Amino acid sequence: MSDARVVVLASGSGSLFQALIDNQDALGIEIVALVVDKEVPAVQRAQKANISVIEVPMLRDRLQWDDVMKSVLSDLNPDLVISAGFMRVLGPDVVSAFSGRLINTHPALLPNFPGAHAVRDALAAGATATGTTVHFVDAGVDTGPIIAQREVEILPADSEDSLHERIKIVERELLVEVVKDIVNEKISLRDGKVVAH
Repeated sequence: MSDARVVVLASGSGSLFQALIDNQDALGIEIVALVVDKEVPAVQRAQKANISVIEVPMLRDRLQWDDVMKSVLSDLNPDLVISAGFMRVLGPDVVSAFSGRLINTHPALLPNFPGAHAVRDALAAGATATGTTVHFVDAGVDTGPIIAQREVEILPADSEDSLHERIKIVERELLVEVVKDIVNEKISLRDGKVVAH
């Protein structure tokens, strides 16, 4: 069986992306491209690993950007698209084109603390625990069917940065596990629900 074709979307440092690079062989995946919306540190990780980088800058016309993104992803013919710290919301056309093949990581226990400031929001709410979620992407923001979650305790001395760093450690492990299960066809999306095989 040939390796699963994976495309990673990232907008930041790329630590989740690096976890996938480091585990490509064990997972039976080939990362065929990194897609970014601007020049970000993740690009250097891709270059070091000889993975091609495609930049799709945000356009004023949101629908036009969605069309470009859908076209770029379609041309790459991925078995799986992984949004790993990608800070753009993909439009409904993109999401429906890759339904069941598009997953996202989120630094909170969804449905708690959706959106771009999950770690800050958990601290502001006085929560004693948060964590990370990997879910299939749907047309909403962080609302898709949940595949797996892992809890992280919030310590009294935690800042947004220290908490986020501890979440990322767990997030990397969880993402690798979920990708393995999807590639090995142990998990799939059927009628909007996560099914274990």
